[in-house]
Amino acid sequence: MSDELTPDVVRRVARLSRLKLDEPQVAKLANELSKVLHYVDQLNELDVSNVEPMAHAIELTNVFRADDPRPSLPREAALSNAPRSDGKYFLVPPILDEK
Repeated sequence: MSDELTPDVVRRVARLSRLKLDEPQVAKLANELSKVLHYVDQLNELDVSNVEPMAHAIELTNVFRADDPRPSLPREAALSNAPRSDGKYFLVPPILDEK
């Protein structure tokens, strides 16, 4: 892989991504992305044949609280700040055109 990412490639990717970049940004991104690609090339040269496949760089386990049922918010309190309600449900403007 080439170490240099040309400004033309940056402009093409920006256009495909619908990003508007001025020339100083194109030059800066070409330089920065070239450095990233060079680093990836260096990583590709590493011998990882003895490395176990992994999903994450560090092994962490999420710690969740117990899913214990709790009393819910009283309906009156939930509806108290609603712009519109019928006393039982939130009322919202229609968003679909029903014909």
